Amino acid sequence: MAVTISQEDQQHFVEKGYVVLRGFYDLAADVAPIQEGIRSIVALVCGKYGIDAPTGTAAEAMTIAYPSLIASNRAWGGEVYDAVKQIPAFLRMVSQDRNDAAFRALRPDSLPGIAAGSFGIRIDNPGEEKFRAHWHQEFPSQLRSSDGVVFWSPLVPVTEELGPVQIAEGSQAEGPIPVYLDDKGVGATGAYALHLEQGKERVARYNCAAPLTEPGDLIVLDFMTLHQSGRNLAAFPRWSIQFRLFNFADPLGIRIGWRGSFAAGEDFAEIMPGLVARS
Repeated sequence: MAVTISQEDQQHFVEKGYVVLRGFYDLAADVAPIQEGIRSIVALVCGKYGIDAPTGTAAEAMTIAYPSLIASNRAWGGEVYDAVKQIPAFLRMVSQDRNDAAFRALRPDSLPGIAAGSFGIRIDNPGEEKFRAHWHQEFPSQLRSSDGVVFWSPLVPVTEELGPVQIAEGSQAEGPIPVYLDDKGVGATGAYALHLEQGKERVARYNCAAPLTEPGDLIVLDFMTLHQSGRNLAAFPRWSIQFRLFNFADPLGIRIGWRGSFAAGEDFAEIMPGLVARS
């Protein structure tokens, strides 16, 4: 499938380590079925636990009913979180030909793959620091290959208050940065507990972009680009889609056998010992 990415956008990706592709996905054909799937699942879980909250529309389910559900029991929200990544419309979006075509346009002569276990629908609730992704590169938490990209697309309009993703422009030029584990004082585990060596100093070198996006828009991030989740200061969750594509032809990927990291249950330190730093 042919996908046209302007020369300007391609150059922006090369220089800044990310690009925003406005209206990349079709609202009616691609986004709305996912939103409807979320609405149906939230309605089922609310019914299961006797939560009286509106679920007549996807917006009501995502911004009113889901917060009501987790206000009663946070663990019930986990049921929704695990379920929504199994919505067929979501998996169809992840495996669209146009994603492969976009990857090839930004990575000429690549052989794209979808990183197993790397796709999901994030639900970033207000004030939940434990699950907020601090400044990081995608590579240590995903691996597969050093030549990869993150596809990030919102399911609700992202305003300043809702906390847009923050991007250190041009930081991909540093290449892979050593990391260490720290629970942030809030019990963070896995990729949430990864921290960059001299992270504050590194991030301070760059201009920070925080693009506002609408459903259908797509942000594509280089695996090496430093980025973090914005703080959600709104009264409802920030719902977004993430998945990762990698290049099978990448020499490092070939060397490590395209092994994954935390999401794949692998030991990052075993696969990439040279990138493990002291706290």
